[in-house]
Parts: sequence; structure tokens; C-alpha cells
Amino acid sequence: MLPGRSKTLLLLHHVVRRFASQTDGEVRVTQVLKEKFPQASAIKVVDVSGGCGAMYEIHIESEEFKEKRTVQQHQMVNQALSEEIKSMHGLRIFTSVPKDGS
Repeated sequence: MLPGRSKTLLLLHHVVRRFASQTDGEVRVTQVLKEKFPQASAIKVVDVSGGCGAMYEIHIESEEFKEKRTVQQHQMVNQALSEEIKSMHGLRIFTSVPKDGS
């Protein structure tokens, strides 16, 4: 086995373990979004800053976004997180409306 390859495998193993539990910031942001978007069918919050809470990626699926343009959906998320955003460096937002089962 090549030395570089074993380091890569070790790094991947670390990444898998890292995402197994949420950081305090991820838990806090998720809770705020659950309160502000009670109709959400899916909410995923990931600290993409390495755990320091400076940048988050948010995926949220909710009926509340129905018939709203993407910019309006993102404004809703920004408003919901207005206090939390003050201490962030950046935020990636991905919003969607649940697909019909038909």
C-alpha cells in the first residue's frame, strides 16, 4: 500500500465520524428552523466551517415555500435566523417544496 493512500483512508474515516454527531451550533440552528418552519418536512444543517460555527449549509423542505420565488424562500430563512446570522461568516441556503406523491 502506498503511504499517501493510507492517509487518505484515515482522513475519510475521520470525516465520516465527524458528521455522525451534530455540533452545538447545528443543533441550535436546526431548533430555530423547526420552530420557524413548523410545516418543514426536512431540515438539514451542516457546519461547513470545520466546527467553529462560522459558516453553515442549510437544506430545508417546506410547504411554506410553495408559490414563492427562491429569493423569497431564502429571505424567509434569513429572517428566521436573524439573530444567529449575526455571529456567522457565511450561510449557504437550499430550499425546496415537497414533491407531490402523485
